[in-house]
Amino acid sequence: MNRPVVSVSGVGMTTLARRDLPVEELARQAALAALADADLLPSEVGLVVLGNAAGGRLCDQGCIRGQTWLRDVGLQGAPIVNVDNSCAGGSSALRLGHLAALGGESPVLVIGVEKMWTGSRAQTLAGVEDGLPAAERVAMHAELDNPAGSVLMGLNASWLERQIIERGTTLVEVAATAAKARRCAARNPLAQWQSEVSVEEVLASAPVAGQLTRLMCSSFTDGAAAAVLQAGALPGAPRVLASVARSGNGDLDYHDRLAETAEATWKAAGVGPDDIDVVELHDATSAEELYALESLGFFAPGQAGRATAAGQTDAGGSAVCVNPSGGLVGRGHPLGATGLCQLAELTLHLRGQAGHRQVEGARLALSVNTGGIIGGDAGFVGMHVLEAS
Repeated sequence: MNRPVVSVSGVGMTTLARRDLPVEELARQAALAALADADLLPSEVGLVVLGNAAGGRLCDQGCIRGQTWLRDVGLQGAPIVNVDNSCAGGSSALRLGHLAALGGESPVLVIGVEKMWTGSRAQTLAGVEDGLPAAERVAMHAELDNPAGSVLMGLNASWLERQIIERGTTLVEVAATAAKARRCAARNPLAQWQSEVSVEEVLASAPVAGQLTRLMCSSFTDGAAAAVLQAGALPGAPRVLASVARSGNGDLDYHDRLAETAEATWKAAGVGPDDIDVVELHDATSAEELYALESLGFFAPGQAGRATAAGQTDAGGSAVCVNPSGGLVGRGHPLGATGLCQLAELTLHLRGQAGHRQVEGARLALSVNTGGIIGGDAGFVGMHVLEAS
């Protein structure tokens, strides 16, 4: 029996390099771009799912965010469902949209949008840390606090120490990963950062937490991305081969949760890591890119850094191409939009439309987006395998 098919018929994304656009304009631009790409009118949309993390704290819009921000798009009464899942709002919206399309609600418009530059660094940091249980924040600050950024960077620094001690990862390898991110971002006209940096510049940049430096870490980012999902196989449109999500509760370590979700994803898609041509993954830091690659099964423990430093994970390398958009470190990390930024990038590669960063012959792609930390576990992991038509 043939499985039901959902196609990604259109994608759209704003630039991530501006700080002056209001959240309504970001959402509108992404939505209209995706609909135009799908050759659809707003009035044809059957359902909208919008992901956002910090709109209540930073934009004074605690509820009905999608209804408020998309009111002038012309959706003609289509139901709008709002999703708040920290940094995984985009993949959460995508997961719900995929289920809706399978259930006959098509076309589905999924959007992720975030406005992080609002004038108060303290409030933005607080918005990032809303992805932690309130009861755990005090203890985490006591253990992991740092003056340069979110306590979550302190957590990432502790993961880097584990990589160094247990896996033999080196700071030079992490710096080479950050340099790759910026090199990829420089090829992406929508990326937050448009200039390359050297390994030496990464190592010499300001300290953030532990051995993490500024250029190894993702930054506050404004932006939005959207996609249109439609039931059935459509000419030229990538199809969703697997859509898998998991939420942790503290039973597993974060990276064990990644590994568990990856195993379920490979089983659902009927493929394995060796089959994937390009992956967009959640690199909140460049050290995390390496840890995630190993957790997902692309490399053995301790091998991802060596491969990345050798150029194997860049476009044209001998291994899977990793974050050709620049990833969170280079492209930018607009929290609830990130998962859909990943999807937009992968769709372009599978359609052969990614320009100077194109992964030639790309047929299979994977997106990995996570959000929230609970008891050292991942609050949400969303993984999607796409296949070129």
